[in-house]
Amino acid sequence: MLRALVPRRLLARPATSAAACARCCFSSSTRVQEAATSQTDQAEKQMRRFWKTVGLEVKPQGDYAVLLDKRTLKTPGGAPLTVPKGRLPVALCIADEWENQTAVLKPHTLPMTSITSRALDGLQNPDMRKDVVAYLLRYLDTDTVCFHESFPDRLVALQDAHWKPLIDWVEKTYSVKIELYDSILNTRQPDATVLKLGSVVSDFDHFKLAAFERAVLASKSYLIALSLVEGYFSVDEAAKAAHVEVQSQIDRWGEVEDTHDVDHQDVRVRLGAAALLVAEQPQLA
Repeated sequence: MLRALVPRRLLARPATSAAACARCCFSSSTRVQEAATSQTDQAEKQMRRFWKTVGLEVKPQGDYAVLLDKRTLKTPGGAPLTVPKGRLPVALCIADEWENQTAVLKPHTLPMTSITSRALDGLQNPDMRKDVVAYLLRYLDTDTVCFHESFPDRLVALQDAHWKPLIDWVEKTYSVKIELYDSILNTRQPDATVLKLGSVVSDFDHFKLAAFERAVLASKSYLIALSLVEGYFSVDEAAKAAHVEVQSQIDRWGEVEDTHDVDHQDVRVRLGAAALLVAEQPQLA
C-alpha cells in the first residue's frame, strides 16, 4: 500500500533501507486533543490500527508528509508531522513504521515517529530547549565514560578500547578537559568544560537536539551521545561504548538470555533512530 502511494522516483532511491531502524521506546502525550485529535494520539488510545493505507506526500516546498488514509499524520501535540526537504529516509522510515503496524498498535515500534514528533512538538520553543539542555548537562558530571576502574583487567581493556578514544576526541575537538573518576564522590567536570559542551548542544537545531536527547537517555552518557550526533561514533561504536560495564560482567559471568541481549539491541535501535535523524541525506536529482 505504501509503495503505491509514494512517487516512483522516491522509491527508486536506496534510502528505503532506513526503515531497518523501526524499533524503540515511544512516548507520547496522553492529553486529550479537543479540536483536532492527532492520529498518533488516536491510535495510542485505541491501541488498534484504524487506517487502511499509508502514503507519502511531497509538499510544494519539498517537505514530506506521511499520510494515513490520505490524511496527514500529526504529532501528539496536534501539529502536522512533516519532515524537512532532504530528509527522505526519515520520512520513508516513519511511513514504514505505520505501514507495518498490525491490528494492535505497538508504540515501541515507532522510533522515528517518536523522535521526529519530539523535535516538532517541543524543541523549537526556546524556553523548552534551555530546560532540555540544562537537564541533559546533568549527565555530564556523572557520565559513565568518566568512571575508570583499575580492575578487573577485562574491564580496563574495554575502557581503553571504547572510552579512551572518545575522551581524547572530545578534548581535542572542543578544547576542553574531561576529568576522570575512580569514585562516585565529588564527581564534577570543570566549569569551563560544562559551559563549552552546553554551548555546543544549545546551538543544535531542533532535530539534532531531539537526536542528542534520545541518545543521551539511551546511552546514559552525554559524551557518547555527542560523539554519535557529531559523526565521530557509528551506531555500533556508540552502543558498544554504552555497554562496556555490562560486557565486562558478561565476559566474567555469562550472558542472561532475553535480558542482556534484549537491552543491548534496544539501545542500538534508539541510537540508530537518533543517528538517522541527523545523518547526511542523499539528494534527489
